[in-house]
Amino acid sequence: MGYNVAIDGPAGAGKSTIAKLVAKEKGYIYVDTGAMYRGLAIHFIKKKIKAEDIKGIVEACKDAEVSIAYENGVQQIYLNGENVTTMLRTEEVGNMASKTSAIPAVREKLLELQRTLAREKDVIMDGRDIGTNILPNADVKIYLTASVETRATRRYKELLEKGETCVYEEIAQDIKERDERDMNREIAPLKQAEDAILVDSSEMTIDEVVKTICSYCK
Repeated sequence: MGYNVAIDGPAGAGKSTIAKLVAKEKGYIYVDTGAMYRGLAIHFIKKKIKAEDIKGIVEACKDAEVSIAYENGVQQIYLNGENVTTMLRTEEVGNMASKTSAIPAVREKLLELQRTLAREKDVIMDGRDIGTNILPNADVKIYLTASVETRATRRYKELLEKGETCVYEEIAQDIKERDERDMNREIAPLKQAEDAILVDSSEMTIDEVVKTICSYCK
């Protein structure tokens, strides 16, 4: 059996950045479940299916295969054999993933792959419902959050550094809407597991967050 660490929290809380660093520090395999949902989202976008077209989304799941590979220690996401890692972090893909991840067929598509990895390896996973749904028996559960203002500022700076045009107010509004959507969806809503440790990173550096989470792990 693998040793499992689950990190949940809202969009923009820095879960993937922190999980990658903890994985490196502790020697775990990092499984970015959000990237897997984004991989499926790319499939839907390529097929020009709208997120509201539930029937179309369910049908499209049948001919989509999302897999994880590790190349030089870095996680790569493949969609039907194509490496789509560089396409994962656009706003369009993020919004599609957020909207479609509540659809049962989408979740079922990826659930078994995630659990199989956790059974076989020492893993750290981040997402919205890892500790509550995907890995309810995880050895360590963290709920990583930050204020909307902090998350919006981080995202704004990240996009500017990439040379993208963006408006802070629009990013903040998008984060609020995504929080609302994630917390109120019928299937596996975002919430803090009863046995999860709350870590609010609003006033913490990345190093401080990593050190804090590592202190709870073996």
